[in-house]
Amino acid sequence: MTVSSFHPPSRVLMGPGPSDIHSRVLQALGRPVIGHLDPEFIMMMDEIKGLLHYAFQTTNQMTLPISAPGSAGMECAFVNLVEPGDNVIVCVNGVFGGRMVENVERCGATAIKVVDDWGTPIDLNKLEDALKANPGVKAVAFVHAETSTGVQSDAAAISALAQKFDALTIMDAVTSLAGTPVLVDEWKIDACYSGTQKCLSCVPGLSPVTFSERALETIRGRNHKVQSWFLDLNLIMGYWSSEGATRSYHHTAPVNTLYALHESLVMLKEEGLENAWKRHAKNHLALKAGLEALGLTLLVEEGYRLPQLNAVKIPGGVDEALVRRRMLADFGIEIGAGLGALAGKVWRIGLMGQSSSPRHVTLVLSALEGTLTDMGANTGNGGAAQAAQKVLLA
Repeated sequence: MTVSSFHPPSRVLMGPGPSDIHSRVLQALGRPVIGHLDPEFIMMMDEIKGLLHYAFQTTNQMTLPISAPGSAGMECAFVNLVEPGDNVIVCVNGVFGGRMVENVERCGATAIKVVDDWGTPIDLNKLEDALKANPGVKAVAFVHAETSTGVQSDAAAISALAQKFDALTIMDAVTSLAGTPVLVDEWKIDACYSGTQKCLSCVPGLSPVTFSERALETIRGRNHKVQSWFLDLNLIMGYWSSEGATRSYHHTAPVNTLYALHESLVMLKEEGLENAWKRHAKNHLALKAGLEALGLTLLVEEGYRLPQLNAVKIPGGVDEALVRRRMLADFGIEIGAGLGALAGKVWRIGLMGQSSSPRHVTLVLSALEGTLTDMGANTGNGGAAQAAQKVLLA
């Protein structure tokens, strides 16, 4: 077998992640490798921490990128905070709440599930009932932005309930960070994790995390060793500590990937967080207008929709997988399929980071309209791109 260099096709990424990456970030990946204990690299590490403070809106000392994807950030939060015998309330309204349950159970703890229908936000009354019925729970874990459904829950209210019952909060912000407000300090979130490949528009493979002082006290007071050596924050902080230039070797950091994260965070700071939130919101409204022109509707009720992840109901008689395949083959556009209970029922159209732009909105709408029309589907009066343009130019 003859093997040659791999040259990926050009794609427009509009699924649930990864998102398109700006040329500045790709160029950063190609810069010369230096040692992960080099004084210049350590200086950049400190800048990354400061930029992540901005992105998370926090002053938490323990704020850093885990050298693995968002799933490792999730596991880092659970293995450090949860011990055998603990009770943890987990809010489940999609795939990723279910993964939280798995993490709790693998820590030897009991997961008390608060379950809501997929596509609906976390029910605060159900959560409060669970807290009342289970005094002494260690933490409340929830997904802020459920990528599998496109729904956003009220993180501030969930955290306030947890505080009322003296429980820690563990929040998944993989899809929300830099796309909608994530206010870690204001909401008093104890542990929050995200990923680099969504609204930060960096390459996959890193998970920004942040832990409150209250969370760190919990970690310092553990009765058992953290079950994961690689994700033990007591060890990781020896490498990411800001105290001078001396760092303890923990693992060989992904040097070039961290260059890329640094660049993407610099770009976020240049744009401004509030401007990034407004951009995602406006492009979502334009996409919504275009979809409605085609007679298509969104799964999630208005007011709870994620602007950066849109779950679109599939019209009757349409082969949803064929639509996705044709959009990829004919236009080079990737959109996502439904997961779990929503498999075959929705398309997931992402407007994340660099993929959240007027160009992306009009491109995906035109491609979707053309594909559906060619397949004989009823697309109403059409004019999806024009409907979106009215919103974009308003």
